[in-house]
Amino acid sequence: MGTLTSPPSLAGFVVGHAGLYQALAMFAVAYFIIGMTVLSVCAIATNGALDAGGAYYMISRALGPEFGGSIGIMFFLANVCGSALYVLGLVEAVVDSFGIPPGQKVGTGVHVLPQSYWYELLYGTVLLALCLIVCLVGASIYAKATFLIFLIVAGVLGTILVSFFATRPIGVPIRLPHFNGSEIENGSFTGFSLATLRDNLGGGYAVDYTTGQMMSFSSVFAVMFNGCTGIMAGSNMSGDLKRPSYSIPRGTISAVLFTYLVYNLLAFLMCATCNRTLLQKDYGFLRDISIFPPLVTVGIYAATLSAAMSNLIGASRILYALARDDLFGRALALAKKTSASGNPVMAVILSWLVVQLVLFSGKLNTIAGVVTTFFLLVYATVNLACLALEWASAPNFRPTFRYFTWHTCLLGIAGCCVMMFLISPVSASASLGFLLLLLLALHYLSPSSTWGYISQALIFHQVRKYLLMLDVRKDHVKFWRPQMLLMVQNPRSSARLIDFVNDLKKSGLYVLGHVELQDLDTLPSDPLQPQQDSWLSLVDKLNVKAFVSLTLAPSVRHGVRQLLFTSGLGGMRPNTLVLGFYDDAAPQDGLARHPAFSSAREEVPLGFPALRAPAAPKLLSAREYVGIVADALKMLRNVLLARQLESLDKAWELRRAASPPPTIHVWPVNLLRPDSARYADTCSLFLLQMACVLNMARAWRRARLRLFLCVEAGAMPHAQEEKLRQLLKDLRIQAQIQLVPWDAVTRLHWQTHQGPPGGPAPAGEAAEEEEEEVVNFPANTTQVSDEYVCAANKLILEQSPTPTVRFLYLPRPPADTSLYPLYLHQLELLTRGLGPTVLVHGVSAVTSTQL
Repeated sequence: MGTLTSPPSLAGFVVGHAGLYQALAMFAVAYFIIGMTVLSVCAIATNGALDAGGAYYMISRALGPEFGGSIGIMFFLANVCGSALYVLGLVEAVVDSFGIPPGQKVGTGVHVLPQSYWYELLYGTVLLALCLIVCLVGASIYAKATFLIFLIVAGVLGTILVSFFATRPIGVPIRLPHFNGSEIENGSFTGFSLATLRDNLGGGYAVDYTTGQMMSFSSVFAVMFNGCTGIMAGSNMSGDLKRPSYSIPRGTISAVLFTYLVYNLLAFLMCATCNRTLLQKDYGFLRDISIFPPLVTVGIYAATLSAAMSNLIGASRILYALARDDLFGRALALAKKTSASGNPVMAVILSWLVVQLVLFSGKLNTIAGVVTTFFLLVYATVNLACLALEWASAPNFRPTFRYFTWHTCLLGIAGCCVMMFLISPVSASASLGFLLLLLLALHYLSPSSTWGYISQALIFHQVRKYLLMLDVRKDHVKFWRPQMLLMVQNPRSSARLIDFVNDLKKSGLYVLGHVELQDLDTLPSDPLQPQQDSWLSLVDKLNVKAFVSLTLAPSVRHGVRQLLFTSGLGGMRPNTLVLGFYDDAAPQDGLARHPAFSSAREEVPLGFPALRAPAAPKLLSAREYVGIVADALKMLRNVLLARQLESLDKAWELRRAASPPPTIHVWPVNLLRPDSARYADTCSLFLLQMACVLNMARAWRRARLRLFLCVEAGAMPHAQEEKLRQLLKDLRIQAQIQLVPWDAVTRLHWQTHQGPPGGPAPAGEAAEEEEEEVVNFPANTTQVSDEYVCAANKLILEQSPTPTVRFLYLPRPPADTSLYPLYLHQLELLTRGLGPTVLVHGVSAVTSTQL
């Protein structure tokens, strides 16, 4: 399905200004761009059922609603301007044939039509009304009219070709408008002449007598290219064709080949038979040299009228498709209405009104550059849509038309972009800016669609490729980053913890894990699938960059094991497990109070269950909770236990203007093992790294790190401080070191331990410590008294001012599982009343002093 414009008159205009060589180059460039685009159109058109909208429908279903709606509006405007362009061209031809010459009040012969801006606007309005009537009747009458016009134009072309050989050399007087009336110039039809051909080989750009503007390669190309835009006429009628996937490729390719051959043949014949004056000063010269002049006039009128109708009906179909897809809401609601036969009459009327407004511009070449830029942008996007589908390698992209590759798509895009800026850099830049504004508006305002998003397919394709390239054997400590698995029982009580861990991930992997205690054998279907959307909506609402991983298991411990084994992919797997603290505090619904939901007028629209009642039993025992920690450490995962993070009002703490600034307190020493206090072991350095990572997050940059160095009398505290300061310098960590005497606290430990601080350890204890170095299990859980732990807790509380969050050393769970409740009890005493606190145990080296 293709629409012929007026090849004879258009070819004369191009050859007259550009010469034969440049004219052939213009045709080659234009049809190269068009050819590449046609291949893309044919590929998309044969990949599935097409509906109304043509190129808009193809682009929107391939690239999504943002691109589709934006290009749809621009394609609509391009067709509207194109329709006005052809109507103005037809008016120009009619006035040239029947208008009263300038300076005469009454015409002679057939010259009976007055000439002025308002009269020409009236003629254009009448011609446009004729196009409107045909389009309102429906696609069937338009198809019949187009076929009749095709026969007329074919007959005219045959007559013109014969005329070049049959007409004798003649002189053609040309009446040109002048400021004081008109002037006469003489053009000539020389017949086939080598001298004429030589004169017309090179360019000879002159002033266009219809606009008074100096022509150039770009301006001539802009006008010429508009005569080739009929290739989209068939695709625009996609909703009215019985078999669009069959008709569009065959009709479009046939039209392109036919018009290309006609343009080149006419260009050669005109250059060999008509002098430059005739070609430049009289665009209707073919009537003068034709063996049957009236037929030429009828053919030019018919072809131009056909092109105007084609663009008008194409614009209406695009507008109807945009309205039906509801991308612009109520703004286009009127365009949805159709007649009983399904013809979108309101879209036709609205398109007609817009074309009528464009007619006020008055001159053909005034809008040619804008139309060409819009069409080139649409063609580039069609090629982009086909390229994206090809690169995405989606199994369902199986077009029956196979004569294209990603190379042809790229060439089409490049050709369109280059020619856009060659024709008019200003128009091209303005068009791209307009497209960007439409993209942004649709991205934020348009409803989500069910068409599928090519971006997701492309992202999947690229992510898979790069995940395969991500080799864990090439990991280096310099590039280590935290990759978090946060276990969430109910998001209603964990909103602020989710947000806090998002700040800790430092662009690493972040997974929200949840265990559902059910048995799939007793269920009719997977209960996790309906919950997935609620979790994903939660991630969107909280604006955290996290994945969601849900699992079914008979117990929470088994479920966490599953997630630690299976979460992530390739080199992106969680290396750190984060758990909320196990205590007796009643759960609070922090989700409803979270800033992401507090401004909403309705309740939290997420399908999460209500919180556990304070008196209800927990789903997780203390022994199982500590077992989860032990399992993670056995699997060489770092562990973070977060206590009272739901009480952390980050927005208030970090944005308040009062001094002193917010602080992060770091205790990189095992407070439950004062007899083996070290500040540079793996766990201490990991703890320090996590505090530093938090401080690097954008929301926490105002906070200050404060590092606490616990010292005893006679232990050379200044030497320890200097050593620690040098370590911080080597690690490029800015932190304030604060010395904390803790003799009174450690004395309680030694009393229970039955040994002096500096004396030799008993033989049994030495054996225990040696075992600890081997299996890294603390052997002194039972040797730490509650009195000592409470004293350590008090020591922490005494440090002022109160920090925003604290980081404490998390000891390993004991090897004896019967001691798990005691271990948890000691952690509870240590962190009681401390406010937001994170207990950290690291098993991997994460700091580097190397460049």
